Amino acid sequence: MFFPKEMTEIQMVVPSEDLVTVTKSISDQGIFQTADSSYMTLQNENKSTDGWQEKVSGYATLEHRIQMLMQLVHMEEAAPSNAEFNSFIDLKTAQKNFEEMDQEVKKTSDQLVGSGKKLEEMKSTIEQLDPFSELEIDINLLRSPRFLFSILGVIPNDNIERLQTSLERIPFVFLVLRQDKQKSIVWLGGSQNNSENLVRAARSAYLNPVSLPEGYHGTPTEIIQLLNSEIKETKQKQSELEQALSKFRDHYQAQLQALLWEVRMSRMYADAIVHFGHLHYTYLIVGWIPTRSLDSFTRTIKKVSANAILDSYPVKRSSPDPSVPVGLNNPKLISSFQMLVTTYGRPRYNEIDPTWMMTFLFPLLYGAMFGDAGQGLILTLLGWLLTSRKVKALKSLAGLGGLITACGLSATLFGFLYGSVFGFENVLKPIWISPVNNILMILEIAIAGGVILLSLGFLLGIYNAWAAREWGDLFFDNHGLAGLLLYWSLLGAGASLLLLHNPLITTIAIIIAFTSGMAVMFSDFLKNLVGGHRPLIEGGLGAYLFQAFFQLFETVVSFLSNSLSWVRVGAFAVAHGGLSAAFFILAELASPVKGVGYWFVLLLGNIFIVGFEGLIVGIQTMRLSYYEFFGKFFHGGGLKYEPLSLRTDESKLP
Repeated sequence: MFFPKEMTEIQMVVPSEDLVTVTKSISDQGIFQTADSSYMTLQNENKSTDGWQEKVSGYATLEHRIQMLMQLVHMEEAAPSNAEFNSFIDLKTAQKNFEEMDQEVKKTSDQLVGSGKKLEEMKSTIEQLDPFSELEIDINLLRSPRFLFSILGVIPNDNIERLQTSLERIPFVFLVLRQDKQKSIVWLGGSQNNSENLVRAARSAYLNPVSLPEGYHGTPTEIIQLLNSEIKETKQKQSELEQALSKFRDHYQAQLQALLWEVRMSRMYADAIVHFGHLHYTYLIVGWIPTRSLDSFTRTIKKVSANAILDSYPVKRSSPDPSVPVGLNNPKLISSFQMLVTTYGRPRYNEIDPTWMMTFLFPLLYGAMFGDAGQGLILTLLGWLLTSRKVKALKSLAGLGGLITACGLSATLFGFLYGSVFGFENVLKPIWISPVNNILMILEIAIAGGVILLSLGFLLGIYNAWAAREWGDLFFDNHGLAGLLLYWSLLGAGASLLLLHNPLITTIAIIIAFTSGMAVMFSDFLKNLVGGHRPLIEGGLGAYLFQAFFQLFETVVSFLSNSLSWVRVGAFAVAHGGLSAAFFILAELASPVKGVGYWFVLLLGNIFIVGFEGLIVGIQTMRLSYYEFFGKFFHGGGLKYEPLSLRTDESKLP
């Protein structure tokens, strides 16, 4: 619960004949994270002799072809059956099965594609000929005469004069066949010797020529009628081809769906096998599983491969090995808070998992800053709505539902403690304290709570250092024992001078502060000494002393700033009441008699507070959790536990 799952390293030697069966068993169990052991292949063993890399490529290519064929016949991918999940099909067999179906549909699909292109070409031709439909001109007369070059097209009226001017030096014939307010249908003719000049002038005047269709004769109207008749016939042919594809889809749908998943599963199996070590007639598989699953995993592997050899090596909690995967051991109920933790960093194998602490700390801080019974209930309902996934537009935010629900419930609780509901401070009697009326006290409580949480962070950091056997960090780090004693002694000295006025306590606190401060100041030297690292000091003595002094100075300043940062908890609680009061003033200005305008302004005010201030408080809560609390003990950097499994499971936590 408070630590990642204990892991055990597994090394398996599997006979070649059992390789696929064992790989399928590993995937089906879904608890074994493989490590790349292909580098353990014997030097005289060619890694590609087994052909698995080529099979991966072959399966991937075939999978793509199957998907293209399914798209061609408008077939959607369906979820695989249990049998298809565990299937492994030989590449040649799969290719043969696919080719039989592909050839059957290829002829039909090619005809359908060809008719579609032809249909688009005919429609495009009609669009070009449509402006010339009233002209009684035989198109065949305009096709490349021996001596005459001509252009039939459309030109803007404003460019006609420019065209005629640019052609003054060469003989040409220009006829306006039809004209409206903006453009004209024209015919430009001249000698073949001047064709280049005619084309250049036409382009500069934006004369858009019509593309004369090949194989058609007669006037534009006659050609359009003929094209419309051919379009009708082509559409009828398309319909027949689509019906043929539909019959193919109905006939081969189950077979093609099954083949897709068989090929996809086989590709994934082959891709996993590529990363195994190859030892002549055996394969070496290396990875990790949770220790509690070791016995059941071993029995299952032995059932499918009696000759497999398994060696297990439990990984100690203090192991510094960064390659050990970290599997977090938390229920789905708190997945939102685990997401907050992993956003900051994944715990290392030898670290405490702070998810449970975040589950209580985050809502506590949020509620303390956003305490309002009515607005808290609104947040709770919003969180429930996100979690239920009933609104499709909000499904992407479903992962935040649990977090928002918890924060809403906490805000509701603090609303009763503060005596605030929808901004009204005089409806409920405060069970505990009213932040607006007790500003100094709520700020003092916030700082005191921050000191407690900072101290807890120090203690957790000390425990993590002990668990990892990092003795230098445990005793001398500014977040270790020396840092904790320095922090507490400074607090004690300050409290004695300001409140207790006890010289003995002050003297003892100063002595402890001096001693622990020296340990923090020379922590790098002491860590190297304890850890046996050389050299003890990096650089010259003078530079080191200068750096050590500023390290101590920075530590003391950070202690002060970290403690004062928690004052924002009380400050936001006060600001929340002040913002609500501001909207009440605006409401009274809008409607002094508390009419419709008064309540409308209050409604808008509450929407604004829940949306805008609710978001700001969430950001501040995250900042306090990350930088003022996590920073004292949580390093992160763990490797995510991702066991080999071909099954998708949306319930898995990140």
